Amino acid sequence: MSETTRRHRVMVVAGEASGDIYGAGLIRAIRQQDPTVTCLGIGGPRMREADFEALVDSADMAVVGLVEVLRHFDVIAAAFLTLKKILLTDPPDLLILIDYPGFNLRLAKVAKRAGVKVLYYISPQIWAWRQGRVRKIRRLVNRMAVILPFEVPFYERAGVPVTFVGHPMADLVQVELQRDQAAVSFGLDPTRPILGLFPGSRRSEVSRLLPTILAAARILRQWYPGIQFVLPLASTLSEDDVIPALTESGLPVLVLRDRLHDLIRACDAIISVSGTVTLEIALVGTPLVIIYKLSPLTYQLARRLVKVQHIGLCNIVAGETVAEELIQDDATPERIAAEVGRILTDSNYAQQRVVQLAKVRERLGGGGADKRVAAFALQMLAETKPC
Repeated sequence: MSETTRRHRVMVVAGEASGDIYGAGLIRAIRQQDPTVTCLGIGGPRMREADFEALVDSADMAVVGLVEVLRHFDVIAAAFLTLKKILLTDPPDLLILIDYPGFNLRLAKVAKRAGVKVLYYISPQIWAWRQGRVRKIRRLVNRMAVILPFEVPFYERAGVPVTFVGHPMADLVQVELQRDQAAVSFGLDPTRPILGLFPGSRRSEVSRLLPTILAAARILRQWYPGIQFVLPLASTLSEDDVIPALTESGLPVLVLRDRLHDLIRACDAIISVSGTVTLEIALVGTPLVIIYKLSPLTYQLARRLVKVQHIGLCNIVAGETVAEELIQDDATPERIAAEVGRILTDSNYAQQRVVQLAKVRERLGGGGADKRVAAFALQMLAETKPC
């Protein structure tokens, strides 16, 4: 078959909003290098914009914690069976997995049975907890493409083929506007403090954490009557996911969908749930406080299993506390408000945080992750007979 008539099919699985962002960049990079490749699987709006056939919407899959997963078991199980059937009856030429380990490692096992090669992009954080999963990865995954430099020796010790490709956020987070320019572009008053409220990308996170964030915001409005609030809406969420809580709070909150990084630049401080967004905030350089709460059962299990000192990605990458973390019972409105207040009023403290956050970009290396992973994918496809 000639090069001009080749038709490769790639299954891509991204179960969360961050995976949707990374998956979209990867799909575009693959198709730039080979426009004949078609991609299908699980993804969100950004991947669909990249000419991806989403058999399942990643918004329906974005849950975290044992209790939360059990509540969404039917949806997740149906998605798994959909992809399993394709792998066994009409297998793609390659399976690309993006994080989301509980689901994706089970799918990798099916791919192994079907003779489909597996490229894992964005490593599960098994170096933080459940390190025994690396043995499963060694059996089921043909190549790991990792985005954090310290992940390489972890996989090399386990005998897993691994390459550090850089972090895609290094390309995605590029902001040219200054703080006041960014504020004005959103219709905000640059002479008054601006606080970002970042409740996460999963509906379960929003329902669990947004009320606490808003309670902290109410305290801060009492301290700083002129404060302005902004809330970015993740691609996996709709306004219906946040409006009830905002209405109940009685606070004036500007809800925005686009230009996340410009919005981060406009803020003087941010209250953020733990997740990939903390890395984006760090790369822009806005001081933040990280909060997180799980169901009591999930939290008790996590305390026994987690092997790292920090939960915020910006802190993990920096190797130190560049943003205060308030977890579980410590994530009270009063303590959250106190940390934000310190950022807003103590200019030396805020500048110290900005300097510390700059270390995150230094440690992530240069850009080009999408192109490197796309090259791996096409190399693996070249070794496979196309459909």
